[in-house]
Amino acid sequence: MQSVSGIRKVAFLGDYLPRKCGIATFTTDLRCAMAAEFPAMQCLVVPVNDLAEGYDYPAEVRFEIAEQDLPSYLRAADFLNITDVDVICLEHEFGIFGGPAGSHVLALLRELRMPIITTLHTVLREPNPEQRRVMRDLIQLSTRLVVMSERGREFLRNIHQAPETKIDLIPHGIPDMPFADPNYFKDEFNVAGKQVLLTFGLLSPNKGIEFALRALPDIIREFPKVVYIVLGQTHPHLLREEGEVYRLSLERLAKDLGVQKHAVFFNRFVEVEELMRFIGAADIYLTPYLTEAQITSGTLAYAFGAGNAVVSTPYWHAAELLTAQRGKLVPFRDARAIAAATVELLRDEPLRHTMRKNAYKLGRDMVWSRVAQLYGKSFAQARLEHSFVGRKSSPIKTLDEQPGQLPQLKLDHLFRMSDSTGIFQHASFTVPNFAEGYCTDDNARALVLALMLQKLGHGSPRLATQAAAYAAFLNHAFDRGRGRFRNFMSFDRHWLEEVGSEDCQGHALWALGLCVAQAGQGSFQMLAAELFEQALPVAAEFTSPRAWAFTLIGIDEYLRRLSGDRRANHIRESLTAKLMQRFADAATGDWQWFEDVVSYTNAKLPHALILSGSCLGNGAMLELGLKTLRWLIKIQTSEAGAFRPIGSNGFYPRGKERALFDQQPIEAQATVSACIEAYHATSDLFWVAEARRAFEWFLGRNDLGMALYDPGTGGCRDGLHVDRLSQNQGAESTLAFLLALAEKQALQNTLASFKEPAGE
Repeated sequence: MQSVSGIRKVAFLGDYLPRKCGIATFTTDLRCAMAAEFPAMQCLVVPVNDLAEGYDYPAEVRFEIAEQDLPSYLRAADFLNITDVDVICLEHEFGIFGGPAGSHVLALLRELRMPIITTLHTVLREPNPEQRRVMRDLIQLSTRLVVMSERGREFLRNIHQAPETKIDLIPHGIPDMPFADPNYFKDEFNVAGKQVLLTFGLLSPNKGIEFALRALPDIIREFPKVVYIVLGQTHPHLLREEGEVYRLSLERLAKDLGVQKHAVFFNRFVEVEELMRFIGAADIYLTPYLTEAQITSGTLAYAFGAGNAVVSTPYWHAAELLTAQRGKLVPFRDARAIAAATVELLRDEPLRHTMRKNAYKLGRDMVWSRVAQLYGKSFAQARLEHSFVGRKSSPIKTLDEQPGQLPQLKLDHLFRMSDSTGIFQHASFTVPNFAEGYCTDDNARALVLALMLQKLGHGSPRLATQAAAYAAFLNHAFDRGRGRFRNFMSFDRHWLEEVGSEDCQGHALWALGLCVAQAGQGSFQMLAAELFEQALPVAAEFTSPRAWAFTLIGIDEYLRRLSGDRRANHIRESLTAKLMQRFADAATGDWQWFEDVVSYTNAKLPHALILSGSCLGNGAMLELGLKTLRWLIKIQTSEAGAFRPIGSNGFYPRGKERALFDQQPIEAQATVSACIEAYHATSDLFWVAEARRAFEWFLGRNDLGMALYDPGTGGCRDGLHVDRLSQNQGAESTLAFLLALAEKQALQNTLASFKEPAGE
């Protein structure tokens, strides 16, 4: 047994068993190996939970993180600092942490005072902008970087510009088992006297198992006793989204090919000890993955290191490992090549055993005890480098260093105002007003809110059910003959008009565009895309600038997913040109606005130009959006420095007095949203401060010093009158607050993850 000088306590951060995924298995195995190799070292674990109820963890788990909850990452950082952990060992994979491209983990790492050793389970050759930004900061924050293949080291150096001196190459660990004849284990699985092919791991379509099944008829003709074992349950995320569709398709394929007597599916997650017996019984291990972009494969490492003969497609890890007669590579998606390679190895026993011995010999450097020693060296080096650079200062922060506190999300009133048809328009105090019925405007906004909350990780079965109702309302509201949405519906489900306003059309297009853009909505997306395509053409006829603005925001979302749509691009160009021309026709030196009156939902006009200008790379459009938003903020700031929206009791006509009341929540929400968009376009923290000021209007920083948000119900009062608050909590006002809160939370997540000054 050994020790690592100066390191008494290590915390492992990542997924952990009994969560069923490859990272959880790796973290568990590594932690156990380190504890065994260095018994004086305390090895605790901080796992990330993808389920609200968490998992039944063992005693070494000391603190848990909720995947999408940024504050829980910051609390974890406090815990790790307070408990005086010496070293953090982070298992990194983009998909296991919350935030865009898993950026929430950066907020945690920035707060830590100890060295960080990051194992990169994925190193992308072609990262998207968010992934590249996360990787850049991850490299900067980590003291040492561990990769498991030479290709991973190459990508880190050449694509992500990581310093060579910071990188450690440590192979994926494997259990240490003796080199044994497969026949020793076959009795246990009732396959004695048969040739056994094996694939194991969590099932998902990228594994390419269908090509191995299609290879079986050719293999069986040569070796009639062959058995193909597919071991592993469907990936939990896939199971939640699609059920057993992939597994059932494989079983149907086996029957269609007539090989069902030769195919065995074990639908369960097996522990390491049982897994190694399955591997021991295999004559050939198959990994028919569909693409090259896999830098590390734990299943391949296990089978290879145990001395299996391997037939694999040439994904990156396999291409590197299976050289020098240590395995056979076959082209992607080529069942005949899989069959030919498998038959060759089954027929040529000396060749197969040579491959097995070569693999097993190299695998001795991959056993967990050896891997633990290498990690120990990396920990020691990180500790030395961190001590040389110097420890971080105290994590205690002054108020100006902290983000502003946001109210806790509460959806009670949203659900109270909603039923299976949709969301009611109005409330009498906090009780839904059935007499006023429903409208498309509010149901569109409610769908936008549901999608935003799901993206932030606040999804729930109740919210998903209501999102479906809001989407169904839009579908029912759409008159396919006219290509337009109806707006107002009575409580007894009768439409009260033939065609809704242009603003109603714009709201609907905004919600549908977001629905198309947001991944994971399944049939929602198909319905939304169909409705968006049919409803968009009439937007070219709109005369309302606000309808243009809402449509432009919807088009931007839609084109994030379907950027090649020529008609959507053409209509975007047309509407932005109209909006800019409207400004040119109306603006004068002291009146920097699009109309002769500043009326309602005003900030949506500059918002649309900022968003479109940024996406189109049109500097003039972007600057006009920023200029008009600055002017709007100036006229909506009180003498006391608070946000004062234009009152709806008369608005603000050119050359006349502006209405101070009634102030509406939708104006504050629109301003919050526009300022956040301006920040994303410019990175200027001025806009973060202005978004905060507009949001604080809901919380009491206003002309009456009274909060419109009601923390008891989760609703928002309908307006600020000259002498009082409205006591009604209708849909528009409640949605305005919740939308502003969701956007503020998303912004705060970004600021915390990527370490911008608070500005809040």
